[in-house]
Amino acid sequence: MATAEATQPAIIWFGRDLRLADHPALNAAVRSGRPLICIYIKEAFQSVSLLPGAASNWWLHHSLRKHAQELRKLGAELKLLSGEASVLLPHLVRKYDVAELFWNQTEIPWIDERDRHLAHRLIEIGCKPRVFRSSTLTNLAGILNKQGEPYRVFTPFWKAAQGTLDYERPLPAPTALNIHSEQPISEELDQWNLVPKTPDWAAGFHDVWTPGEQAARDRLDTFIHKDLANYPEQRDRPDLDTTSRLSPHLAHGEISARTVWHEVQRAQASGAPTAAAEKFLAELGWRDFSYYLFHHFGDLRRTNFNAKFDQFPWREDEAGLQAWTKGETGFPMVDAGMRQLWTTGWMHNRVRMIAASFLIKHLGIHWQKGMQWFEDTLVDADPLVNAASWQWVAGSGADAAPYFRIFNPVSQGEKFDPRGAYARRYIPELEIGFGKYPDEIIDLKLRREWALDAFKTLPNS
Repeated sequence: MATAEATQPAIIWFGRDLRLADHPALNAAVRSGRPLICIYIKEAFQSVSLLPGAASNWWLHHSLRKHAQELRKLGAELKLLSGEASVLLPHLVRKYDVAELFWNQTEIPWIDERDRHLAHRLIEIGCKPRVFRSSTLTNLAGILNKQGEPYRVFTPFWKAAQGTLDYERPLPAPTALNIHSEQPISEELDQWNLVPKTPDWAAGFHDVWTPGEQAARDRLDTFIHKDLANYPEQRDRPDLDTTSRLSPHLAHGEISARTVWHEVQRAQASGAPTAAAEKFLAELGWRDFSYYLFHHFGDLRRTNFNAKFDQFPWREDEAGLQAWTKGETGFPMVDAGMRQLWTTGWMHNRVRMIAASFLIKHLGIHWQKGMQWFEDTLVDADPLVNAASWQWVAGSGADAAPYFRIFNPVSQGEKFDPRGAYARRYIPELEIGFGKYPDEIIDLKLRREWALDAFKTLPNS
């Protein structure tokens, strides 16, 4: 409730949490009773490899527009600023005599470390930092084995994690906002150039995606009522389009993992098959596990979790890499996935594993190059999940598939796209009269043998 001391304004700083519901920082800011300043900061990172990819920027543009519209319904304006948060925020605090600054931590180590320094700076200038957890289901620091060490394998991690989950109901969205009379001047979203113009390579994205908080809720509801019951049997079938496709909404914080968890649990209580619900919720567990690994084991974007892979004899194959990125390898399951990625900004998870395995193990190209391409072309690109997933396929990561588990793109296609419907959807050359489909760029058998021989050169292999 508002008090006499609550006349000083507060800032609510939005980041990877572009939603109103189940937003702990926003909820606390509203309960403070203080007049609010709502801001979003487009930051410039020192490392080019940490900059958001082009497809993610497309999503961010539309997500910010939708978020601003929802705030406007509550009487607030989302102020857009660009620059270094560690410089901009203290400046705003001084200029508007801000008493408290509310935000949700990202669980991305290098961002949260920066924000810890920011919090100390805010305290120095008389502003109280109010930081909340909302990005993951679990408290990453608190899940340890009996020896007090972090887990290195998913299954025991997830078993332990489920005993610590926050089962409180998601927080409701505010119905009104008390806005400060003075506000900073906002930059124009269109001037940030987050969406392509000439050429508009994202034209097909609009046919597949609707960014925003309401769209995230709609997609979750559709999945629960239409596809959840058959999730274990159909999750690996790219031809059926039965996965949730919530990943870009989660990546941009348009819906919280806790909201997804509770809605699936509620569906289970109403009759959804327990096995299906548990299988789907384990995917949220894998997302948390990626964040957990970074929290405890360092920057897995730059270093192998399994250090022996530092000595792996990666191949330089620019022609192979280009064929892979363009979907012109001659292997339909790989090419369909890469073309789906280019035209829609997304790829089915089973196909991601097939395409990644082909690049790493058949072409012998370093997993980081695949990670970089995915990061630029995926609307759901997450710097932690992406890296952990690529290392999993490479065999260098935690709980990884053994290196010698090499996906055969032909047999994988026969198993998971049995009628070839997925491949034909994205490769029109497979139909007579639509052009010539590329020849296979490699011999699968020979390259598989190369991969196994290369693995044998590593210590203790």
